[in-house]
This record gives sequence, structure tokens and C-alpha cells, in this order.
Amino acid sequence: MLKILTTAACAAALAGCASRAENIAASYASPVAYAPLNCQQIAAEASNVSARVAQLTQTQNQKAVGDAVATGVALVVFWPALFFISGDGATAGELGRLKGEALALESASRAKNCGIQFRPA
Repeated sequence: MLKILTTAACAAALAGCASRAENIAASYASPVAYAPLNCQQIAAEASNVSARVAQLTQTQNQKAVGDAVATGVALVVFWPALFFISGDGATAGELGRLKGEALALESASRAKNCGIQFRPA
């Protein structure tokens, strides 16, 4: 019985951990929103989105590491550490949205033959 409870507690703890930034999928964003922009405006917006994605990536990865540490401590030493696991939240949602916007900007750039080079994070 104790083994079943321990296994269930481990599974619950791991399910609540924050995801690494690279594991967060892009949300859909329509490239139509960027259709009125010219190439220079698309490049500026892409630069802004890219900078924010970089910030959120760092924050999300820090959350993931913190949750992994708290889970390890909780499973090995001190179970109340499970209360410090934050999981995915607003940061992950915003990161997914911005990844989608980056894809939409890339699509709008291709449609206008802007020649802007998009590189993965």
C-alpha cells in the first residue's frame, strides 16, 4: 500500500512541474494581423517579439529547474517541498502566444518577400 501511495505522489509531483521553454508549443496567431505592415515594420515587430521570447525562455527554464529541484527534495528528503512546485502558468501561456506570433511574422515576411532571416531560439 505504501508503495502505491509513493508512486502516486511521485506521479502527481512530476505532473505539476513547469515545462522547459523548448517544450512549450506555439499558439496559433494569424499572419493576417501583420498583412498591413511593411517589411521594416515586420522586422521591428519580429525583433520585439524575439527579445520578449528570450526573456520568457530564461524565466520559464528557471521555473522548470526550480520545480525539478523542489520535486527532488520532496521525494528524497522533505515532502512539504512539494508546495513550492509552481508548474506552468502565465509565463508559459505568454511564451506560447509569442512563439505563435513569431511564426505569423515569419509567414507575413515570406508573403511580402521581405527576405528577413528568422532563426530558431
